Amino acid sequence: MSLVVVATMVPKPEFRDEVISVLEESIARVHAEDAGCEVYSLNEGRDRLVMIEKWASPEDLQAHSASPAFKALTAALDGKLSGEMDVQVLQPHPAGTPGQGQV
Repeated sequence: MSLVVVATMVPKPEFRDEVISVLEESIARVHAEDAGCEVYSLNEGRDRLVMIEKWASPEDLQAHSASPAFKALTAALDGKLSGEMDVQVLQPHPAGTPGQGQV
């Protein structure tokens, strides 16, 4: 069973570019190193950054949480966000066409 993760963060304005750079580096590492990663995508809003992730299994997501890439990411973000990251772990609910109805 795959899982979708939506992680929303609001960088402090003076750190926005640095946070984006850190996330870009993390994306490259996760794509290369973390098994079970189906989607790990950065999306930008006016004042926030949103990571959309899809993991092949709960075990893959758990392993990601302990991975060197994730540990480096959390350390690099320390003090650069306006508050806690909002992380939602969701189960896909397929509806509609297979290509358009789910992440």
